[in-house]
Amino acid sequence: MRLYQLDAFTDQLFCGNPAAVVPLTDWISDEQMQKIAAENNLAETAFYVKTEGDNNFHIRWFTPTVEVDLCGHATLATGYVVFFLENQSTADTICFESRSGQLKVSRTDDNWLTLDFPADPVQKANVQPPALMASLGTRPIEVLKGRSDYMLVYDSEATVRALNPDFREMSSIPARGIIVTAPAGPDSNVDFVSRFFGPQSGIDEDPVTGSAHTTLIPYWAEKLGRNNLTARQISPRGGYLRCQLDGDRVCISGQVQLYMTGEINS
Repeated sequence: MRLYQLDAFTDQLFCGNPAAVVPLTDWISDEQMQKIAAENNLAETAFYVKTEGDNNFHIRWFTPTVEVDLCGHATLATGYVVFFLENQSTADTICFESRSGQLKVSRTDDNWLTLDFPADPVQKANVQPPALMASLGTRPIEVLKGRSDYMLVYDSEATVRALNPDFREMSSIPARGIIVTAPAGPDSNVDFVSRFFGPQSGIDEDPVTGSAHTTLIPYWAEKLGRNNLTARQISPRGGYLRCQLDGDRVCISGQVQLYMTGEINS
């Protein structure tokens, strides 16, 4: 099996979010996919199979410990593999069937890729697990909840940067992960910033989380009064995203850099 490792949502190597992508002709066992993901020890390993038609595929994502319902950066990386490395489609838009429904990836002339994902609006979290505040230590302005993540809104980029979570405490929270966000600082060139913590899913801090922006984009579009936004995830590796709210869908654009090509001896 071929294996690609790529950095997503960045224009340079060793930044953004690393993902592994494994093209398959037929599905292998869940156990084998989970073992490969654990061996890769990256936030996500994506496996995909080409289905009928020039632009149709099926995709699944695994962390080192579990299969997940949705992953943005690994889908972006998979789109790059399909378009530019495996040359499996001549179309400018490809479709992935997944546990989260149909997802689309489009390419542009400048090699940017755009994810078309369902939006995940949040609601006020009136009931909060005690570990949420205990694990972060700094009280937010708002506590919100989407389908699978809590989202905490803070007053400033500096506050978000300074957070030092207790991941052991946080791992007990019944959620996929925790999004923390704030308006960008005065010296920033983006509209909002975020970080994502997911010890429940096997990754303490995810470098750049495309799927978290299905929640972040609707929130900040309403707060800022416009549908086209730019964002930065301020993890140590960092990442840059162009964002658009389109009704009940979100468009998340980024760049991808190829780091490594190899083979799995399994």
